[in-house]
Amino acid sequence: MLRIQQIKLPVDHEEGELKAKIASTLKITEDKIKSVEIFRKSIDARKKDNILFIYTVDIELSEEIKISKKNPNISEIEPFVYSVEITGEEELQNRPVVIGTGPAGLFCGLLLAEKGYKPIIIERGKKVQDRVKDVEKFWSDKVLNERSNIQFGEGGAGTFSDGKLNTLIKDRSKRGKKVLEEFILAGASEEILYLNKPHVGTDVLRDVIVNIREKIISLGGTFRFEEKVLDVNIKDGKLLRVITENDILDTEVAVFAIGHSARDTFEMLNNVAILEPKAFAIGVRIEHHQSMINEAQYGEYANHPMLGAADYKFVHKCKNSRSVYTFCMCPGGMVTGSSSEANSVVTNGMSYHDRDLENANSAVIVSINPEDFESNSPLAGIEFQRKYERLAFEIGGSTYNAPAQLFGDFEKNIVSKNFGEIYPTYRPGVIFANLRDCLPDYVCDSLVEGINAFGNLVEGFNRSDAVLTGVETRTSSPIRIVRDDNFESSVKGIYPCGEGAGYAGGIMSAAIDGLKVAEAIIKKYKPKA
Repeated sequence: MLRIQQIKLPVDHEEGELKAKIASTLKITEDKIKSVEIFRKSIDARKKDNILFIYTVDIELSEEIKISKKNPNISEIEPFVYSVEITGEEELQNRPVVIGTGPAGLFCGLLLAEKGYKPIIIERGKKVQDRVKDVEKFWSDKVLNERSNIQFGEGGAGTFSDGKLNTLIKDRSKRGKKVLEEFILAGASEEILYLNKPHVGTDVLRDVIVNIREKIISLGGTFRFEEKVLDVNIKDGKLLRVITENDILDTEVAVFAIGHSARDTFEMLNNVAILEPKAFAIGVRIEHHQSMINEAQYGEYANHPMLGAADYKFVHKCKNSRSVYTFCMCPGGMVTGSSSEANSVVTNGMSYHDRDLENANSAVIVSINPEDFESNSPLAGIEFQRKYERLAFEIGGSTYNAPAQLFGDFEKNIVSKNFGEIYPTYRPGVIFANLRDCLPDYVCDSLVEGINAFGNLVEGFNRSDAVLTGVETRTSSPIRIVRDDNFESSVKGIYPCGEGAGYAGGIMSAAIDGLKVAEAIIKKYKPKA
């Protein structure tokens, strides 16, 4: 197998041109190419009048050829195989328990099920079909179900998102490919294997999650929805039992893949394990017309069907030494009400697979450090989030409407009176208010500086009628459940896992962390006979 990088083709290239370009690069005829697999496909839009697709491909030839060592873009590779062997010698006396059905919990449970461990997977929220109904009821009627919402339920918070599968960690060719292949088997498009910025879309992701659940069940796993874990029993520093609302489960292994919003579970674990506060970020959602983003990023190629909706990712170092950056950008998407506690407002964003709605939105957020918290408690970050979520609820009229403000008015510190050309997509709804009343001063100052700086990168980003909606607080977990090199907490048998535990950020990295934790369990234990 050969890997060839930096194959450049124009936006309007035909399908057969890729194979021709490969043959030309290798100086062979096309008939000698047995197979072509796209490993990576990205867009080079640095020159707006000459946008290119950049391919990395893996190919198999019908005969060996001599590779020039002078060309760094051609190399031999070994076929990828993800393989995990059971090497644990200690036999489990009980089935392992996985708490949470976000990507971390699902992929931990999947690997355990594939290896015969028959995991019990517990989720406080509902199955995704019922969860969708509860979310829609909150958006339409402002009736919040604190157990079934955008944060809690099958698939985790990522189910109501853009479904991004890109990751910054250097693990995509190993466990990452396992994750992507499982998504494809469950119904996602094959293009997620090679796109530089793959996404599934919330509509497709909902079906994918169900299919992964059914696969785990077929392999001997069990799901228990609408059941919250209340406590654990520990003896001599080892886990004995997991206590739920409905049952007491004897187990030596419990994976806490609880997501970043399981505040009551964090409080329980703080009594038994070592937790520490962690940095995160807060801010607002900003909305522009997607057509503006397309034109800024793609120039004359804006709205080209081969390019789709354009995205962006920016970061700026402020004069006050804080970082302000865009996060979870949703092309052609909508801003969503994402509260999980009564009397609080939380924003997030999501896109459907086609990314074809009028507005683009992104979080614009500012770094927050434990030094900003009001105490040294491991849970102080939770109280920090809660404070500003409740303030947003109050200035939004105490009805789950979110406070909104035009950027120009936010900069001037005045309440907006009318929308300009851009209208907010936030559901349940918005009310004009001063966002400075529900965010720290240093965050507001950083947002103004950052958004203006981003206006130098995308013309119109800092336009006066760009809509800001607040508050965005659930960017990542505000705590870390400390674990050792064997992925166990200070309590043996408790395995912190994924984003909520402080070891991931996003669908891909959380799913990969789920696999890592499952591998650690497999390395220590063998399944019950």
